[in-house]
Amino acid sequence: MPRALSNGIELEYDTFGDPSDPALLLVMGFTAQMTAWDEALCKLLVDEGLYVIRFDNRDCGLSTKLDGVEVDLGPFLVALMAHEAPPADATVPYKLTDMAADAIGLLDHLGIERAHIAGASMGGMIVQTMAIEHPERVATMTSIMSTTGDPSVGQADPEAAAALLSPPPTDREEAVARSVQAVGVFGSKRYFNADRVAVKAGEAFDRSFYPEGAPRQLAGVIASGDRSERLASLTTPTLVIHGCDDTLINPSGGLRTAELVPASKLLLLKDMGHDLPEQLWPFVVAVIGAHTRS
Repeated sequence: MPRALSNGIELEYDTFGDPSDPALLLVMGFTAQMTAWDEALCKLLVDEGLYVIRFDNRDCGLSTKLDGVEVDLGPFLVALMAHEAPPADATVPYKLTDMAADAIGLLDHLGIERAHIAGASMGGMIVQTMAIEHPERVATMTSIMSTTGDPSVGQADPEAAAALLSPPPTDREEAVARSVQAVGVFGSKRYFNADRVAVKAGEAFDRSFYPEGAPRQLAGVIASGDRSERLASLTTPTLVIHGCDDTLINPSGGLRTAELVPASKLLLLKDMGHDLPEQLWPFVVAVIGAHTRS
């Protein structure tokens, strides 16, 4: 796959469809590789008349990794649990603003002046930041199973938080088992398929197993703070999608996002958790396609 020099790092990316069609940039979430945007899902979006781009965030997949850069996650987790800002002396190597600039740099590399953007979970936080800081580059925004940075909304249930923050696995077998367990906790209960999750987890492990990036990404998210005031000033056409069964980012995160962004559209899906089950792809794709054309 191709790589792009962006914002001082290299991003691994690939594309689907005709470059002359309107561009849709897909941004994935915490520690998730671009392949979590399934190729079949990307092709369904191409059928909506879109040129689809996916990429690995920094510290994940095959993009640049900040090997050896340590971050003390403790103060950030304490602040998160207390619904407070992290201490002023708690430093991070990057924040959401840097990850948003990475994505803008990828658009520069591809010669795309303005794109539709869609992000899932942490990816939703990144696309929100893109719309806030680079509004001239964003045609529409879709924020999926995400939140605003306000710690009073979108909180994880204790079991889901424990699954997210458990110590990293040490080998492939453990990584696959942990993924199946975690998705069983916060994924879509109605559509949960352990075998499919195991296959995808194994593929992700084989492509790039890099737990070292997780503390840096999480600290960057927490340190970025509350976007509420800036979301309320957005003029970007916005679609918010959230699953009612999401226990990792409570639906209140999506509801609050839609409340804040003027004239935004909200889609709550009854049987969706913190994932994008294949059974819902046709509906979700059709809604995103319509949003990009509206």
